[in-house]
Amino acid sequence: MTKTVPLEPRAFFDSWGPYALLFAGVVAAVLSSRLVGMSRSAVVVSAALVAAGVVLQVAWGRVKRSRPGPSRTGVCLYFLRWALGFALTWLNPFFAFYAVTGYYTAVRELPRRLVTTGLFLTAITMAGSEVGGMPPHGLVLWTGFYLVLGVNMGMVTVFTRFNQQEQDRARVQAETITELNRTNTALQQALDENAALHAQLLVQAREAGVADERRRLAAEIHDTIAQGLTGIIAQLQVVVNTPDRDQAREHTGRAMELARHSLGEARRSVHNLAPAALENDGLPEALKKTVAEWGERTGVRADFTVTGTSEQLHEEVSATLLRIAQEALSNAARHAHATRVGVTLSFTGDEVLLDIRDDGTGFDPLALPARTSAGGFGLDGMRARAERIAGSLAVESEPGHGTALSARVPLVRHDQ
Repeated sequence: MTKTVPLEPRAFFDSWGPYALLFAGVVAAVLSSRLVGMSRSAVVVSAALVAAGVVLQVAWGRVKRSRPGPSRTGVCLYFLRWALGFALTWLNPFFAFYAVTGYYTAVRELPRRLVTTGLFLTAITMAGSEVGGMPPHGLVLWTGFYLVLGVNMGMVTVFTRFNQQEQDRARVQAETITELNRTNTALQQALDENAALHAQLLVQAREAGVADERRRLAAEIHDTIAQGLTGIIAQLQVVVNTPDRDQAREHTGRAMELARHSLGEARRSVHNLAPAALENDGLPEALKKTVAEWGERTGVRADFTVTGTSEQLHEEVSATLLRIAQEALSNAARHAHATRVGVTLSFTGDEVLLDIRDDGTGFDPLALPARTSAGGFGLDGMRARAERIAGSLAVESEPGHGTALSARVPLVRHDQ
């Protein structure tokens, strides 16, 4: 079923208004033909012109359907219709009903440069009708004709200007709506792109979080299980190489204690908890016990010192510094062959410093070998830990002159 779309008022008038006005002019002319003194020949000519007007309007409708808006054909048809209206009004002033159509269609049918001309010609026809018909007879009627023509042109100019302004506003409004639609489309595209980028960033953040968590767990396992297993191996080697049963029993007990400690550390690392040493003690006490146990286990003299006013640190800061100290001590036991190690924890107001020094063989920091699949995290791991909490790690060493390692991190208190 075809749905009929109703025409807008202006479009309806453009299509059917000229027919209605022509019909009104014909009715008025028929009723007034004797009053105005139309001759038989004038009536015949009028009938022919009315028929021509109908044919003209039919042709105009077809042209408008194919070429809406001002065109050369439309200009020709407009002035041809004016000529028909002028001729009919000359024969009978009441045909001005038809001629008035030019007022309503000039702005829409003519280019802007011809609008004034079309309106002026229509005003001439209407002024002639209003003074009793064309041509005026006598000075008074000619004077009246010019006065009426001036009034008509003044009114037409004012209303045409208003109409033009209204059309300009409508055009600007249409352009604004078009631009807003274009902007909304671009905005929607940008929102869609942002949503896609947001989803991509979430995926990348998730992947980065997974990677960071893997690195953290790897470092935690290295600092706990690997170091514990190193200590266990060292204790068992002593057991294998000593004939003293009491000494073997003592080292076996230490190995078992290290195994239990490493197991607890591994469980806490998986659950991202603080190191076992920090579970009941602050960082200074935990470092003191760690250094003492390391010295007892390795047989190396190990001293621990605290300077400044000790404060309760945030658990992440304490865990980071403890892990760095454990790694540094593990490296000293495996590589330095030191006879003495000193660990100092310094509170300096807004920073915490951890210094580990040994008198071992030392090394060239610029010539460190690349980490292998069997190697540990070493200096890179300690530096990464410090940088994770906005700190830094400095290493000073040279072959034969020991090693000094210094970790510097912000002092973040437990309640912050």
